[in-house]
Amino acid sequence: LTKAKTEAEFVALRQERDRSLPMPKLILPALQVNMRGGRLPEPESNGKSFLKIPLNALSCDAWDD
Repeated sequence: LTKAKTEAEFVALRQERDRSLPMPKLILPALQVNMRGGRLPEPESNGKSFLKIPLNALSCDAWDD
């Protein structure tokens, strides 16, 4: 913030900017791990942990690259 901008002006500017940005590519895997407090999912029967991402569930420019 600067003295030239009010809090409301700053918030409006950031909201407008954020709406124009695509969803970050790693947001879904990051959310899965963060929701578990930084722990990976329980291992599958083969002993490996997997993050599961719903393909084609979200419309996202980040996946179109």
